Amino acid sequence: MSKGREAAAGGGAAAVLLRYLREQNRPYSAQDAFGNLQREHGLGKAAVVKALEQLAQQGRVREKVYGKQKIYFADQEQLPAASDAELRGLDGEIAARSGQLQALQQSCRHMEAELKDLNSSMTTPEIAKEIEVLRKDCASYTEKLERIKTATNHVTPEEKEKVCREQQLYRREWRRRKRMATELLDAILEGYPKSKKQFFEEVGIETDEDHGVELPAAT
Repeated sequence: MSKGREAAAGGGAAAVLLRYLREQNRPYSAQDAFGNLQREHGLGKAAVVKALEQLAQQGRVREKVYGKQKIYFADQEQLPAASDAELRGLDGEIAARSGQLQALQQSCRHMEAELKDLNSSMTTPEIAKEIEVLRKDCASYTEKLERIKTATNHVTPEEKEKVCREQQLYRREWRRRKRMATELLDAILEGYPKSKKQFFEEVGIETDEDHGVELPAAT
């Protein structure tokens, strides 16, 4: 391609991009502008980048740099001032879009909550596996219950009552003897020159506490 044709192509790309940025009146990167205009106008990416940089250098569009990316948008001072009616229309459109945005955000929150519930729920194969485990447990418990029902060594109410009475008797006797021993030892320790622990070690006394034994509670 000759230099004259390249200049003409570059000028055509600049005109297309300038018109597009003014009509849309919103920021675009070179990649976005190329993607939006390539099919309709057949512009190459290099031509789009070059034309945008040229327009920015000429002051016909504005350029902002964000990190490694450049954003281009129409110079607002070069656009015709909007009338009061147009401003009111834009305000109404902004309000409508804000309402749509809030509705979409609310919908997104609902869907995110639903997705969270679904992700925490069991899958169909997991539920089937859990059901199978529960069925086996149920069958095992049923079998155990049947064995208990058919057993011949059940304790009769009379036998249970007898055991409870004996347990109460032994508990009372245990408590009585422990109290007597404690009172006797306390009396001895009043005149003993050493500590209680040393006395127990010398005499060889072992307490319930030494063996982790506790007096059974009353039933």
